[in-house]
Amino acid sequence: MTAPTDRFQLRNPWHFLALGFGSGLAPKAPGTFGTVAAIPVYLLLAPLPLWAYLLAVVAVCVAGVWICDIAAHDVGVHDHPAIVWDEIAGYLITMIAVPLGLVWVVAGFVLFRFFDILKPWPIRWLDRHVHGGLGIMVDDILAGVFALVVLHALVWLVG
Repeated sequence: MTAPTDRFQLRNPWHFLALGFGSGLAPKAPGTFGTVAAIPVYLLLAPLPLWAYLLAVVAVCVAGVWICDIAAHDVGVHDHPAIVWDEIAGYLITMIAVPLGLVWVVAGFVLFRFFDILKPWPIRWLDRHVHGGLGIMVDDILAGVFALVVLHALVWLVG
């Protein structure tokens, strides 16, 4: 059984970020709600030049290792379902250099959730064998890469 979410403190900046601005506290499907919380972040970053978007994504991923590690340590549960910063990072990876538009935002969302939930090899292996903040982040980073490849194939096919 997972530890209760009442150990998280939204006024703690590490917890606030790890919880995806509070979205991870959703009682059902916190990972999905965390990915929904990533959409406005993406929309804020999407107009940036590609180099700046990539720099922001790298910063989100690197910071995420510490953010997730601190939050998991504070509540005493590795990869607590309410920790969804990794979903935000994964979705931002999915959307690298994708045309801005509702269809692509939704397609990226669906593809990222698909790979994050299904966890094909080696995502599942990494999820089970890498621990700490890196372990929390790495499976979603790779799910984002898988979704990115498929999404770019769709962009290429459609247009």
